[in-house]
Amino acid sequence: MTSKDQLIAYVQNFVTLTPEEAEQFASYFEEVRVRKRQFIVQPNFTNKHRSFVIKGAFRSYAVTDDGQDHTVQFAIENWWVSDFNSYIYQHPATLFIVAIEDSILLQIEYNKEQELKQANHKFETFFRIIAEKGLAFEHRRILFNLTHSAEARYENFLLNFPNFVQRVPQYALASYLGMTTEFLSRIRNRKARKS
Repeated sequence: MTSKDQLIAYVQNFVTLTPEEAEQFASYFEEVRVRKRQFIVQPNFTNKHRSFVIKGAFRSYAVTDDGQDHTVQFAIENWWVSDFNSYIYQHPATLFIVAIEDSILLQIEYNKEQELKQANHKFETFFRIIAEKGLAFEHRRILFNLTHSAEARYENFLLNFPNFVQRVPQYALASYLGMTTEFLSRIRNRKARKS
């Protein structure tokens, strides 16, 4: 399966495209290979692309004035990754997005996406659906983080995202879950002793 076939298979989960529409949709994306530790977005530069992960893994994070970083998102195969605030408003980014594995992306440039949405209402519907799902996911995540213990947040992550656990660095996972690396280690050790 080619990278564009993978993208179309994903899109077809949300909207039904004819072969001609699928070809048109895929033609707006370019394949990009990214090395481990390579940044695809950095603060103060406008995020020009929405990226669909074909292969690999990414981490999106912000850094505070005192040098602490806070993981906002992970993305692996069939996930989208971008500094969406920068991308949607075409303002300078506030996030770093870095590959945590050698990766392959399909990217669409902002103006091309606008063109694509105008070309066919199905394409606009697809982007609306994934935006709605992304927003709902973020709301659930924020609410869960505010109302549950660190241990419950870790258990929830293990339950819902088992494919991520072995692929993301422990310090990044701790940051995503809102705890220190040491605290995450203690939770993991307690869990291992119980098993």
